[in-house]
Amino acid sequence: MTARIFTFVLLTLALAGCREKLSAPAAAPPVVRTVQPISREVGDYVYFTGRLEAVQSVEIRSRVTGYLVNIDFQSGKPVKAGDRLFKIDPRPYQAQLDEANGQVDLAKARLQLAVADNARAKEVAKTPGAISQQDVDKYQASEEAAAAQVTAAEAASEVAALNLSFTNVVAPVDGIVSRNLLTIGNLVTQDQTLLTTVVSQDPIYAYFDVDELTLLRAERLIQQKKIQSTAQGAILPVQFGLANEGNEFPHAGTIDFINNQIDPSTGTLELRGVFSNPLLTPVGPRMFKPGEFVRIRLPLGPAYGALIIPQAAIGSDQGKKYLLTVNKENIVEYSPITLGPQQPGGLQAVQPVNIQRTPAGVRFALEGEPSEPSLTAESVIIAEGLQRVRPGAKVDPKPLQRDTLETLPADKPEATAPAAEPEAKAAAPQATTPAAK
Repeated sequence: MTARIFTFVLLTLALAGCREKLSAPAAAPPVVRTVQPISREVGDYVYFTGRLEAVQSVEIRSRVTGYLVNIDFQSGKPVKAGDRLFKIDPRPYQAQLDEANGQVDLAKARLQLAVADNARAKEVAKTPGAISQQDVDKYQASEEAAAAQVTAAEAASEVAALNLSFTNVVAPVDGIVSRNLLTIGNLVTQDQTLLTTVVSQDPIYAYFDVDELTLLRAERLIQQKKIQSTAQGAILPVQFGLANEGNEFPHAGTIDFINNQIDPSTGTLELRGVFSNPLLTPVGPRMFKPGEFVRIRLPLGPAYGALIIPQAAIGSDQGKKYLLTVNKENIVEYSPITLGPQQPGGLQAVQPVNIQRTPAGVRFALEGEPSEPSLTAESVIIAEGLQRVRPGAKVDPKPLQRDTLETLPADKPEATAPAAEPEAKAAAPQATTPAAK
């Protein structure tokens, strides 16, 4: 009897537990943060690594030999063209100049005597038989020789004066001077001893190498008359970003040099962009330094319409990119896309693909089949909470503010920039996603 009572109690408790489970409220759908795409015109870009170089870079060497007696600059400071940087002992060259000037005076005195002698000889020659013609010719030749000696002496004096002036080693260009490589008292050898360097600051060059496939792509666009070449007068824009500027390319310039042949060892063509290099403060320094590595972005094609979304919303499935969107019934849907160029602020341009949504899942539409775009400007995209949901699940969408998308400036190439067409919208036929269940 006791065993029967115990069994009855256990059954009663089990049934009560089942009733509690059946009566428990259903779990609330997960909350996700959503955004809507922004429709914008964008352009395709190609990306390279470049290096900044000064427009003018000068190795400072003395043009005379002598001992260094003065250094007239501060290492690493700006200098102007004509500023004296070093002084070589001028005394030997001053003595040479004085000697050369004395030779000029001596030659002029000889010329003055030769001119007077020649004049007297010509006057005497007016009397028949007073002087032979040979003597007259000698006096004329002496005057001309004395004149030539004056010219030679003056030239030697100019050389001596130049050598004296070369004892002042001056900056040939405006720029920043490096440190002095010699100290006072050292011997400086003409045209050999490197004293320092001076590099210009503004503007500045960025050199980079373009691969052959990109060149062929640009040539095809030129043939299709979608872009103009530099031979047709086009001005090609280019941008670069520094290592600490993330995915942004805020510094704009133009291409001013394209090399005349492809490097056979690398299969690349060298290009050069020229950029302004403004001061960070009214007294410096400049924003960019020669030798810095930069990330180059070259626009490649006319602008086209695209949808802008946060990069964090993009998923990857075996190399194929997709978004999770929310329909009107708050059900999560799988939406494949193709990627366009990156945009500032962690955004991405994307293109929809033609799809068919069926009870079995999502499939890419074949050409001529009824289809719909996988993404539109009215689509609701899950931007946060992707890990908590899957296609087919119901969610509670909470929109994010669109300010981060709408307030960012448009990032599209100039009308004359070389560019490429957007990627093809169609993918392999009858491809079924893993989320099609």
